Amino acid sequence: MKKILLVCIMIMLMLSSACENVETTSTTKTSNTSNNRVENATVSKGADTSQTNTTSEHESETDESIIPKNTTEYCDGVWTNLDSETEKSLYGTWKVEKLLGFANSYNDASEYPTGQKIIGDEFKIKKDFFSSKGLKNYNDYQHEVKNPLYRLEFICYNSDSFYRLFKTDPDPLNININDKVKYIVINDSSTKLGIPLSFFIVNNDRLILLLEATSFELKKVTD
Repeated sequence: MKKILLVCIMIMLMLSSACENVETTSTTKTSNTSNNRVENATVSKGADTSQTNTTSEHESETDESIIPKNTTEYCDGVWTNLDSETEKSLYGTWKVEKLLGFANSYNDASEYPTGQKIIGDEFKIKKDFFSSKGLKNYNDYQHEVKNPLYRLEFICYNSDSFYRLFKTDPDPLNININDKVKYIVINDSSTKLGIPLSFFIVNNDRLILLLEATSFELKKVTD
């Protein structure tokens, strides 16, 4: 009888010990699994945040590059005499360097859309004298005016407002989103009539000749 009791007690102790080992192992595994999930979640969250931040920064840079700094929708009509800064950008002897593009109007005395024979020709813009006699292939554009009346008519503060007014694609003219463009016309002082040549001054460092519907890049030869 005593032997039977001892055997039973030993069996119970062994079963109890086995249960404890199983519980401990299960708890450890559960704990490790939970920790791994937390760590993985943290890493993943960090990676996602980094990616999101990078994407946001990139989108922000892109957006800034295509948003006009000056958001004026329309060009300002000023109709004034030239200021000293504009005079400096306009006066000089200029050579016609290359054809740039066309307005959405075909009222042009040159050979639209190809064959403009003025590339390399020169003309003079002085304070008291204007001569386009150098544009020798087109009689309609040959003018010589003493004491010309130069007028600043419009100022456009971005390429969108420029297009709205002149109906000319700014891209072929290399006019970018934040460029400031001044529109200059010339009148004969004796008749007060305008001549069919006008100019775009871009950022005070480029001059574009406008022959009614056709635009040309100019290069200064002398002041």
